[in-house]
Formats: sequence, C-alpha cells, structure tokens
Amino acid sequence: MWEIYEHRRAIKQLASLPIDVLKRYEKWKDIVSISGPDGPRQIEGFHDEALRGEWKGYRSSRLNLQYRVIYKVEQGLVLVRVVSVTPHDYRRK
Repeated sequence: MWEIYEHRRAIKQLASLPIDVLKRYEKWKDIVSISGPDGPRQIEGFHDEALRGEWKGYRSSRLNLQYRVIYKVEQGLVLVRVVSVTPHDYRRK
C-alpha cells in the first residue's frame, strides 16, 4: 500500500472542486494507494506524464479536460505527495 500525503494547499483546493472532479480524484487516490504511481500510467484516461521546466521532478494526471493533479513520488519511500489539484495552469505559485 502506498501512502498519499496531501499538501495543505491541495486540501484547500479540494474544497472548491466540482463534484465530478472530486469523485475522479478519489478514484485516482484509490488506484495510487493500491498500485502505486504506476497505476495511473497504465490507464489511458489519466494521461499521466512527467512535467518539465519549473516542475521538473513532478508528475501530472488528468482528472478531466481542465483539472490536473500534480504530485511527486518521494524516492526511497512509499509516499506520493500531492502538491496541487488545479485547473490546467502549471505556473508555480
């Protein structure tokens, strides 16, 4: 089992998400907790990909056409750190 840590900024963002995006995020968490970060990569609908530029080292999974979950897999740990659940805007804030 993988542990999923949600940054406090991500928790605040979750409160304002549409219901369908929130349900998709919960499904994403279920998949990651069971099969790790390789799980969303095997499901085409998530379009899981590594990010570049300022976000190098992070990954993104698509929750719908607009919303993404941005996360980082901590090396050597069984931990997935969710940094942000946001509309498609990868500028670091």
